[in-house]
Amino acid sequence: MDNGNKVNVNEDLQLVYTTIGKKIGFGERLGFGVGDLAVNFVWASMGMFIVFFYTDVVGISAAVVGTIMLVSRFLDGISDVAMGIVVDRTKSKHGKARPWILWMCVPFAALTVLLFTVPDVSDTGKIIYAFITYNILTLAFTAVVIPYGTLNSLITQDQHQRSLLNIFRMFLAQIGVILVSSLTLPLVDLFGGTQTGWIMTYIVYGIVAICLFLYTFKATKERVQITQEKTEAKIPLKVSLKALLKNKYWAMIFGFFIIYSMGTALWQGSTIYYAQYLLDNQTLTGILTMAITIPVIVGFFFMPPLFKRFGKRNVVLAGSVISIIGTLIIMIDITNIYFVIIGQIIRGLGKSPFTGALWAFLPDTIEYGEYKTGVRNEGLVYSAGSMGQKIGVGFGAALVGWVLGWTGYIGGAAVQPDEALLGINALFLYLPLATYVLQSILLLFYKLDKIYPQVERELLARRSK
Repeated sequence: MDNGNKVNVNEDLQLVYTTIGKKIGFGERLGFGVGDLAVNFVWASMGMFIVFFYTDVVGISAAVVGTIMLVSRFLDGISDVAMGIVVDRTKSKHGKARPWILWMCVPFAALTVLLFTVPDVSDTGKIIYAFITYNILTLAFTAVVIPYGTLNSLITQDQHQRSLLNIFRMFLAQIGVILVSSLTLPLVDLFGGTQTGWIMTYIVYGIVAICLFLYTFKATKERVQITQEKTEAKIPLKVSLKALLKNKYWAMIFGFFIIYSMGTALWQGSTIYYAQYLLDNQTLTGILTMAITIPVIVGFFFMPPLFKRFGKRNVVLAGSVISIIGTLIIMIDITNIYFVIIGQIIRGLGKSPFTGALWAFLPDTIEYGEYKTGVRNEGLVYSAGSMGQKIGVGFGAALVGWVLGWTGYIGGAAVQPDEALLGINALFLYLPLATYVLQSILLLFYKLDKIYPQVERELLARRSK
């Protein structure tokens, strides 16, 4: 098939490919990548600080916070699927994913600020406010991140180019993690150290996020698209969902998203508590986060050739084993800063393949789903992937709150009970270790990398008829 030519799928639908074998330029890769940098000014900082903010600044019970996180995420999962359907059916001069980034970037930033503007009312009033604002923000997050994730599959169909786009995305996402972990507490102190300091900090983050989202919108272009020429026929939702459930590799990646995201939420949410109460120095929060994040960034430079030679699944599986080793090193002496930092660095090296491949798995499952069922539904696949991420993060964040509550954590106290220290240790080490083991077992059954060339050849043959 000639690059850039239309090929008939049936009398009503035509699939336009303009990027098979074509390189995506650096500027567009960068433009796509900064979208996740924008997301992480909220997403990463929420993962690291929102439970702490609620328990130690606002004074909400840790167990209640955990329940809010879990209930909110499961409710939000429904909106993920709905947003995926909306993206699949969006038609505008900007495409079907990019316009949502343009429309929702300002509401997303504004709602982030409102999350931290908890009024000085009764405990019940604070809980109600937290629940409402947290849920509204996650809906806005869905309306941005589902289109943004879908954009990868709409820029190009080339598997290698998608992997490169994902590496840019995850590289810049890690830069966001470093920035928010290093700057948040100093900025809060700079703006007064009280709740007002948190509000001002997130006003700054919101403005930065808006600018970055606008750059993503401007720098990217949707090339892979379905044009409906005669009947404007749409695939019924029932058919799309049935096809999705028949896609076994999507189901595996969905499970992987849940397990991986839960592990990430556990160590992110517990880092500030671990630094303050196990290492007796809250300012080490940024250093511990950088120790795991900088190796991720360094590892990105090695991921493209490794993925190309060994396949994403094999490299990610090796990363799981490395993450297990890093965790075991910390366990040698959990209060020794040197062992903790060395272990974090090794965990970061293990994490690098995950962040390089995580979102690149989903486009491959889109092609497999079309190969298996004849139904192609990018938005729904990405929305379900995001739902898996949110369920994992929600359950992980809930466990942070619940374990702290169960073990008698006292918000804002200078000294914690021994049981609470054991709980913090479990959140930072033992529970993430369990997720590394589970995701390794799941990956053993993932074989799509091996058969993907056959899938691609078959799809091209079908479309050329």
